[in-house]
Amino acid sequence: MSRGSFVFTPMALRSLELDEDMLERHKYKKKLASSHLNNYMLKKEARAPLRSNTALPPAVCQDVVIQNALYTGDQEALQRLFPRGSTANLIIEPQGGDMRWVATGEGLWSLNYEQELTTPLHITAGRGFTDCMRLLLQRGANVDLAPGGTTALHESCENCQPECTKLLLIHGANANAVSEDGVMPLHICTSPESLECAKYLLQYGAAINGRTVDENDTPLHVAAKNGLPDHTELYLRYGAAVDKQNDEGLTPLNAACSQTQVVQDLERYFKVCQMLLGKGAVVHTVDQDQRSPLHMACKNVNPDIVDLLLANGACVNDMDYGGEAPLHDILKVVCYKVSHHPERIVRALLNHGSIRVWPGALPMVMRHCSESPRTIEVLLNAYSHLKVTDTWVESVSPEVFKEHKEFYESVFSLALTPRSLQHLARCRLRSFLGGRVHKVVPKLDLPTFIKNYLLLEYRGYVH
Repeated sequence: MSRGSFVFTPMALRSLELDEDMLERHKYKKKLASSHLNNYMLKKEARAPLRSNTALPPAVCQDVVIQNALYTGDQEALQRLFPRGSTANLIIEPQGGDMRWVATGEGLWSLNYEQELTTPLHITAGRGFTDCMRLLLQRGANVDLAPGGTTALHESCENCQPECTKLLLIHGANANAVSEDGVMPLHICTSPESLECAKYLLQYGAAINGRTVDENDTPLHVAAKNGLPDHTELYLRYGAAVDKQNDEGLTPLNAACSQTQVVQDLERYFKVCQMLLGKGAVVHTVDQDQRSPLHMACKNVNPDIVDLLLANGACVNDMDYGGEAPLHDILKVVCYKVSHHPERIVRALLNHGSIRVWPGALPMVMRHCSESPRTIEVLLNAYSHLKVTDTWVESVSPEVFKEHKEFYESVFSLALTPRSLQHLARCRLRSFLGGRVHKVVPKLDLPTFIKNYLLLEYRGYVH
């Protein structure tokens, strides 16, 4: 071995070989990109109507100075780079693109190029550089050019840039352009900040019931999935179909109920469901797994939506393909959603005549739901007799028992004491009324505290 040299390990040599292969693939991809661009332009020319003065096809630009001016929104630089008489109808091909480390197997990592064709309009539209966009449009930039698979209008809507969206539409951008992912600009309006973009799209002819290619979602599905009440109200005002089903069998109502919701999102999703039901959405529509909106609202623990669905005729004992009723769905997730007040849902379901848990499974329910004593209280008060054993005691962890000692002592004391006569009378009346408890009890000529007792109000103990 000569001085100053060193030995490459087999792994290092293999890594170098992979990097060399990667560079070769990158060169090949650049050729493919160029071929793709040529094919794209041929197709565009074939689709374009004949005009007396056909515009020149866009040129490919790799100029870093132009790219820097676009990405920084430097209008003065763009005015110098695109003087009057020049064209801004360009396709930007970034020099090399971004690079990232990716695993290649056998414990090796290699640098890989990320490169996507774009246009000056895409860059400025996504960043809200309206003045730069206006200059580019004056210099002949094509509003519907989509070399990377999306138009500049998709880009402005995705990044919630209403002024850019409006400007593109004024200059003839297609409000119903479909990206290579099969979505229209209206489907990309997925956040509250995108409302103004959605308004402009509809004003310029966006299809209110346009479908995505992959899932067959309408814009109303998208608004419902993302808990967007303002978008929902807007789409309903424009005549959105309230009960269209997508490929999974979900209507917008099902879609809203099926989304995982944190505490701060509960009210937004409730408002969406309220609007949909106000426009006649059907509460009984089920998805491919026979899961109704009530199943989904219970699984995601939104008490207000559950109350709303029940008030609109949802059935508490409908079974999905797995043979589970809504009560099963809520009990499975109580331990994860204590802050959502799952006890409200359990109470509402039982007051509407829900089937109860098999008594032999109550220790298991105690184990999973012990962190929500109110849920346990409501559930246990639906039974006239309970057989409390040592298994019940073992189901509650010492930490939870210590935190809710008074309540669990009242539960475990039932091993030696029968239920009170008052409770037995409550159970008898509830059994007689069945699923009419929630309707009949409020109408009885009884003191309020007795009505609440019959409706399983929480007391912090059982007796």
